[in-house]
Amino acid sequence: MSLRFLAGGACAVALLASVCVTPAAAHPYDQYIRGRSFFGAMFGPSIARMVVSYSTNQKAGTIVISTAQRRLYLVLGNGQALSYAIAVGAAGYAWSGVNQVTDKREWPDWTPPGEMLQRRPDLPRHMAGGPDNPMGARAIYLGSSLYRIHGSNEPDKIGQAVSSGCIRLTNQDVIDLYNRVQIGATVIVQ
Repeated sequence: MSLRFLAGGACAVALLASVCVTPAAAHPYDQYIRGRSFFGAMFGPSIARMVVSYSTNQKAGTIVISTAQRRLYLVLGNGQALSYAIAVGAAGYAWSGVNQVTDKREWPDWTPPGEMLQRRPDLPRHMAGGPDNPMGARAIYLGSSLYRIHGSNEPDKIGQAVSSGCIRLTNQDVIDLYNRVQIGATVIVQ
């Protein structure tokens, strides 16, 4: 009996260790988000990314954002997409259209646009990239627009309409998307 208990305990520890082990950080700041995904998945809201059935004529690599569903779909092809939970523009800041990915940055700096500073004069004029930066772990730039697909240091806001038009993901999800998306990819916001 005690051997069974010890063997079961050893298996549980090995399983937990394999789930919690993460690869080496791609960027020095990535250490700040390590380990959170396991506990977020266990105890956080159900916003997990997942492969879903997705019928579309768009080619693989295209991003389709449904602001109504608060989901971002990365088209995989063969009738499937990877679905991510997102935060979208607050009332009056939502937008739609087609653009392309023109740049990608890890732990980007943030310079609030003039319109945002008029609404919120308390904001910093510039903020270096890092764990406290509202752009989060990665940013995907959309054409010459002011809008971005980026991470968030407020994961509790995912699923809400709270931004000034940018599309926010958890830092774990934006890193995953960043690694999959190519510059030049089409982005459709509906």
